[in-house]
Amino acid sequence: MNARAAPLAEPARIPFRNAAMPGGAAPGLAISDDLIGEVRRQCAAGGGRVLEVLGERSGLSREAIVALLAAGFAMRPVAATELQRHEPAFDLIPYPEAAARECIALKTRDGALLVACCDPWSSGLRVWAEARVQAPFSWGLIHPADLAALLARHEASLTAVSSLAQDAEPAGESRPRGEEISLRRISEGDSPVVRFVSSTLYDALKSGASDVHFETTPRGLQVKYRLDGVLAAVPAPRMQEMADQVLSRIKVLAELDIAERRVPQDGRFRVSANGREVDFRVSIMPSLHGEDAVLRILDKQYLAPGGDALRLDMLGFDEESRRILRRLAAEPYGMLLATGPTGSGKTTTLYSLINEINDGRDKIVTIEDPVEYELAGVLQIPVNEKKGLGFARGLRSILRHDPDKILVGEIRDPETAQIAVQAALTGHLVFTTVHANNVFDVIGRFIHMQVEPYSFVSALNGIVAQRLVRLVCRRCAAGTQVDDDLLRESGLDRSQSAGFEFRRGAGCGDCGGSGYKGRKAIAEVLNLDERIRELIVARSPFRELRVAACEGGTVFLREQALDLVRRGETTLEEINRVTLVD
Repeated sequence: MNARAAPLAEPARIPFRNAAMPGGAAPGLAISDDLIGEVRRQCAAGGGRVLEVLGERSGLSREAIVALLAAGFAMRPVAATELQRHEPAFDLIPYPEAAARECIALKTRDGALLVACCDPWSSGLRVWAEARVQAPFSWGLIHPADLAALLARHEASLTAVSSLAQDAEPAGESRPRGEEISLRRISEGDSPVVRFVSSTLYDALKSGASDVHFETTPRGLQVKYRLDGVLAAVPAPRMQEMADQVLSRIKVLAELDIAERRVPQDGRFRVSANGREVDFRVSIMPSLHGEDAVLRILDKQYLAPGGDALRLDMLGFDEESRRILRRLAAEPYGMLLATGPTGSGKTTTLYSLINEINDGRDKIVTIEDPVEYELAGVLQIPVNEKKGLGFARGLRSILRHDPDKILVGEIRDPETAQIAVQAALTGHLVFTTVHANNVFDVIGRFIHMQVEPYSFVSALNGIVAQRLVRLVCRRCAAGTQVDDDLLRESGLDRSQSAGFEFRRGAGCGDCGGSGYKGRKAIAEVLNLDERIRELIVARSPFRELRVAACEGGTVFLREQALDLVRRGETTLEEINRVTLVD
């Protein structure tokens, strides 16, 4: 007997009697042992339910029959009036099983679990229920008619698919695990080339690099990590033959053609490091001295520590920029454009917005080249130019897939631009990126791609231009003085910089000697109002657009970058590197 369920008692001495039965039965009525045996034999031979036939033969009400038998079996009687206070637990006993076996799991108001059946004599049902319900419960007795009425009330809220899902076994991990990278596995490797590549990737993940560059030079192989947006060289063997072998190893990992050295190749592979899966996007390029490889690290843990879904708060935007971006992402239709140079975090910003608005009620489809991170509940389509699937063709197909929100990885050509604008004009919310230096250059890019200005501004909700700025290392940062030459190069003078808190990192083990640790996003967000739309349609000079945007509340990139310097979070050299001096 399963210890989770209270064991059913053997029936009390027959005949069952009740001095004050419910349902209006008179005292002293009884169900004899002979009657029960006869009814059970009749039901076994010709069908029928024991409780229903007993009621007909004895003249007792449903409530009286249930109360009498429940008392004999030490079960809890479950009357029709009581069912309204209980909630069926179809996750424990699915609806089809409950209907077929006439046995239902109920959650009472006090949190207890009750399994009610219609046949207290069925030992097979007891064994099945105790094996099925993986939680402590007590037994109850319910009349078949009351159970049928309860199931009928809940049938309308269930679907055939949901009942199948309740019975389905949890799906195993279908995606192949990547090659494990750990110090133990590296030390066990036989090939020096395999050990070197694994060691390089391991160190890159440990240091938080975003890219790994393998460069072939006349003297051999040079390895560089991109840390906080800046390349830094790391020690590597210089032998030319090692360079060729390392490139071949990377091609093997990415399943590329190791014999082809004359044309570029793209691929990707996955490794397992520190208990998590990390993807690497590979680009192989022929060079004067052999081949170069760049590996982009796509580490979800780096973007969203702790495994949480990526959100806008994690990217470092100021409160006002977050507020405007969230409002633009919540619009029912239109277009939100993100712009900036490669590696400025455009796609990450759009991913975070989609994660925030994805509540499961809208169909969200993306087309990307490539798909960098997987988003739960989103249909993501990778571009495949070799098979004829580009942005334009993919976007046309997406519009036939009943989408509500669409992400287009990048607008590169007039055809894609036209389709994206039309999608935004026909009731879809479109997120996309385009390469431009600021929010105003985006307008010129679309006009250059032959998009009619009136259609463009009618579709456009807003533009965000962003940069990633390195922050001074908190561990080694200290106050510093800035000379006049650097102030002049930064467009400042002594009076303008009077309130600045200049700080600089001296370099330590935590920041690798660079003086910088971590990055923060800054963004200028252009919210299109009627005045700006009219200026764009009239093809007014950018100077007038800039004045109108400033009056509308847009804070430009340079102003936000200078504000970071004022608070001591970064340096003038860093903001001069990523923003233009006004």
